[in-house]
Amino acid sequence: MKIYIVIPAHNEEALLAQTLQSLANQTLLPEKVVLVDDHSTDKTAAIAWEFASKNNIFSVVKTNSSEAHLPGSKVINAFYRGFETLDDSFDLLCKFDADLIFPDNYLEEIALAFQQNPELGMAGGFCYIQKNGEFILENLTNKDHIRGALKTYRKECFFQIGKIKPAMGWDTLDELLAQFHGWEIKTLENLKVKHLKPTGATYNKAARYKQGEAFYRMRYGFRLTFIASLKLALRKKNIALTKDYLVGFYKAKKENLSFLVSEKEGEFIRNLRWKNIRKKIF
Repeated sequence: MKIYIVIPAHNEEALLAQTLQSLANQTLLPEKVVLVDDHSTDKTAAIAWEFASKNNIFSVVKTNSSEAHLPGSKVINAFYRGFETLDDSFDLLCKFDADLIFPDNYLEEIALAFQQNPELGMAGGFCYIQKNGEFILENLTNKDHIRGALKTYRKECFFQIGKIKPAMGWDTLDELLAQFHGWEIKTLENLKVKHLKPTGATYNKAARYKQGEAFYRMRYGFRLTFIASLKLALRKKNIALTKDYLVGFYKAKKENLSFLVSEKEGEFIRNLRWKNIRKKIF
């Protein structure tokens, strides 16, 4: 299967070489890897260009998005700058972060999963962070959720869901819309990826309200938003975040922000969420 990869990167000089080298070491090499230098002020671009000079699967493009490191829009806008440079002859499209070390068989195992299941629309491994000298699971989400740091899409699924929304919550919304269109999603527990920089480590303070805004724009409604906010705050071991998420929800409602999904899609999302909640309770 032909695999294309887009990696948005902002000031990742300390980690980027390890990410690119792990992709160069894959047992199944990608056809193309595009590094998007997003307004970096360090040696990110130079490191990427060095890899590109030695291996023609790598290329580098530059973009200048907002300096504010807000979750969602910045990284996806950078992703699209790289995506625009690609043709559409790929089978699988990956959106990867620039602070990961992939096991050598990562892409081979991902491609095999798609080959074995024609209904599979999205897949990914698991992120592990370093703590006390060892790598442990970065336990921020359910194990059936593919982390935004390492998404792989089947081409048909990617286009059917309307690609990726440049907004907070995109990496949950894409899975919900994939299921709305009848696709399956899969996480591969045997694929352990080292995540060198914990999620959210560089987000600015304004980001704390963005999660609640995302729940509103995905048409969760208040009850689901409250449950999802409490659950996420507990996972992050900071119960006070629940209030921030709910404030974000009501700010978005007051400002009448546009929804990211149609009414029909929103109804499906709410029903799916409640179904999963009931399954865990009963």
